[in-house]
Amino acid sequence: MDWKVSVVGFVVGVLIGLTGMGGGTVMTPLMIFVFHMHPALAVGTDLVYSSLTKMAGAIQHIRQRTVDFRALKFLAIGTVPGALGGSLLVGLLERHLPMQHFNTVVGRALGAVYILVIASMVWRWWAARRGGRRKPEGAVPLPRLGLVALGLVAGFLVGLTSVGSGTLYIAVLALIYPIASARMVGTDIVVGVLVTGVAGLTHMAFGNVDLRMVLSLLVGSIPGILLGSKVTVRLPEPAVRVGLMAMLCWSSWNLLLR
Repeated sequence: MDWKVSVVGFVVGVLIGLTGMGGGTVMTPLMIFVFHMHPALAVGTDLVYSSLTKMAGAIQHIRQRTVDFRALKFLAIGTVPGALGGSLLVGLLERHLPMQHFNTVVGRALGAVYILVIASMVWRWWAARRGGRRKPEGAVPLPRLGLVALGLVAGFLVGLTSVGSGTLYIAVLALIYPIASARMVGTDIVVGVLVTGVAGLTHMAFGNVDLRMVLSLLVGSIPGILLGSKVTVRLPEPAVRVGLMAMLCWSSWNLLLR
């Protein structure tokens, strides 16, 4: 077990607990550029790690009653087949492409999704600035088809790149179903357990998971996400969002141009 990896897991766990984001957006680039893992192995390892980490946060948010189970039901309808499809595509590419070309394809996909995530975060900030006062939660209609579509698209991207289990879901949720921030984060974390679990198991079947790395990360990330989840209703997010965007810009630059 590597204590340095555990410290990284703790920091990322706190980010996930606070904002619902920070799993794939931070951990996958760290695995590739700091721990020097191949992109496909980094994706699979991050998915299994994220699923187990988010499970601890999901329990905490359920206890706090900061989960919207109505929205969760429709998100899950799209998320499961989407995550399975993205993961199977990685397995097919790995079998039919030379390793160097395969890693390049996955790396380019990661870079492209990071740009999409940055755009989603900026869009969310812009919409919040224009939106004015939030409607009372009971007055917000439930966009059933929109939630299913979000689950399908985001689930596919998560299965393909491990990115989006927090960032894409929460960015789009803020636009189509603007509920209280704490409930949005809690709902996002619970659906994140589902999507990363399905995708992670599929990647494990293809041999794209480093279980020793997962264990080292979990030692730090589980207490981190529990801590972050407890203070999510109190701590402002802007600084965390800016840091994540800077990390994504740097990662997409390296992945697309290397």
